Amino acid sequence: MSAMNRGMRLGMALGVVALIAIAVLIWLQQQQREDGYEVPPGGPIILTSTQGEFSLSDLADDQVAVVFFGYTHCPDVCPLSLAVVRQTLARLDDGERKRVVPLMISVDPERDDIERLKEYVGFFGPQFIGATGNQEQLEDIAERYGVFWRKVDTDDSAMGYTVDHSASLFIVDNEGDILKQVVYSPVPQALTSALEQVFSES
Repeated sequence: MSAMNRGMRLGMALGVVALIAIAVLIWLQQQQREDGYEVPPGGPIILTSTQGEFSLSDLADDQVAVVFFGYTHCPDVCPLSLAVVRQTLARLDDGERKRVVPLMISVDPERDDIERLKEYVGFFGPQFIGATGNQEQLEDIAERYGVFWRKVDTDDSAMGYTVDHSASLFIVDNEGDILKQVVYSPVPQALTSALEQVFSES
């Protein structure tokens, strides 16, 4: 057997081992998420919103809120996430669509007043609600929903700062129970599947 053939076989063998290792790692990560992850407690959300005072308790018993934490100056994750919610709503039938209340909570109250939020969420549809509060209110809700955010100064940008933040979507009922937490995805399949599962169980 030539040295070249031995090298090719060794390379192929190492490639197979690497693929197996990657597959095992992905499986272990999935197991950790499924077996070791605890859903945050959630709880009430009462905030000033683009439609007056918003409270989860005002939802009907068959309704859920899809809650997202972000900010209007966000360059990528926020508009993509809200677009995913819009695409998901388009996939649902009329009855299911009426059961979903999309809510974006701004973690940038310094810049995101209600007028700014109204303009921003209006791009995604009339049913979208924008809400925010003072620092104490936001920190309380964020802690209960397992959300983090922090300001990052950007001296070389006209914006002055950006906000790093969690990007999960939360499907929440009118008692503040988190029924599903959907990790960030630029496509609507995961959220659509989660909502359909929630509806099938209620």
